[in-house]
Amino acid sequence: MIWTLVLKYYFQYFSDPYTSLRLVGGSQTWKGRVEVYYNSQWGTVCDDGWDVDDAAVVCRQMGYITVAAEGLTSAHFGEGSGPIWLDNVECNGSESDLAECDHYGWGDHNCDHEEDASVVCNGK
Repeated sequence: MIWTLVLKYYFQYFSDPYTSLRLVGGSQTWKGRVEVYYNSQWGTVCDDGWDVDDAAVVCRQMGYITVAAEGLTSAHFGEGSGPIWLDNVECNGSESDLAECDHYGWGDHNCDHEEDASVVCNGK
């Protein structure tokens, strides 16, 4: 149990500081399902606990204005496929990278793609 926690926090806090993100399924480039590139594969983020602070981090990381960021749940822009990389993401809103936010650990989740997280950002 202790080793599991140690490894979880090691990989959570010492992972690639420049996580690649993309927004998929929206009618404009500034909105869509959040997808994360990890371990050479695109995957999604579960919406458990997903809120405006999480959305603000995603939008800011992608270069969008965060004043009007909105976090959407229940696969608002359609269900993704492939791995679900992050679950229970908890950002305070000041992080510069989604990977800096608390989460269960890469690939550790209890979700289906019907729970994929989405965002609507303001323009650049």
